[in-house]
Amino acid sequence: MDTLSSMLIIIANLLLLFSRFCNTANTLTLSQSIRDGGTRTLVSKDGSFELGFFSPGSSRNRYVGIWYKNIPVRTVVWVANRNNPVNDSSGFLMLNNTGNFVLVSNNSTVVWSSNSKKLAQSAMGELLDSGNLVLRDEKDANSGSYLWQSFDYPSDTLLPGMKLGWDLRIGLDRRLSAWKSLDDPSSGDFTWGTQLQGNPELVMWKGSKKYYRSGPWNCLIFRFLKKSL
Repeated sequence: MDTLSSMLIIIANLLLLFSRFCNTANTLTLSQSIRDGGTRTLVSKDGSFELGFFSPGSSRNRYVGIWYKNIPVRTVVWVANRNNPVNDSSGFLMLNNTGNFVLVSNNSTVVWSSNSKKLAQSAMGELLDSGNLVLRDEKDANSGSYLWQSFDYPSDTLLPGMKLGWDLRIGLDRRLSAWKSLDDPSSGDFTWGTQLQGNPELVMWKGSKKYYRSGPWNCLIFRFLKKSL
């Protein structure tokens, strides 16, 4: 192999390597988008989590989700548009002019939005090493100050660092809800959260009926869990 051929191979390999880095950033800015069928995804800095488009099981519907990147069998931990799928591959995720995540289909229909009411001078989306998708102001010196975060809107998975239950300051109730099936990530029959009546307790509902309760919290333990520990 002559010197020119060797150089061309080296350059081609370098371009492939650089393109992979360009397409696996952990942030999304106003000038960027993630398109279904494209090569761009978001990958957390430590490489643990990835965000992109997927179809669960045998379904042809398309969703934006977060999954563990390094597990061979795709394990999805969060779905943005779980109750409103895109029925073709025309979707793309972007930041709009109000600084919100929006998932748009090819006919310009907004399928899902983060719907944050907080304004930012320079909004930026970021996938953290924890698996949390956040919106923050790039000009805010406090990198832990979020305009919106996916951890406040869990799907069926509780990740380390997530909180379950009420944020009484803003009236937010964080609950887990099961997938309807392996092919359908929409909200299923079972939900799990906290109930605030007297002392708080963990409750699992099947539909509108209580299926399991932990008993009230007594500042040390949930009452009905004591016997099983």
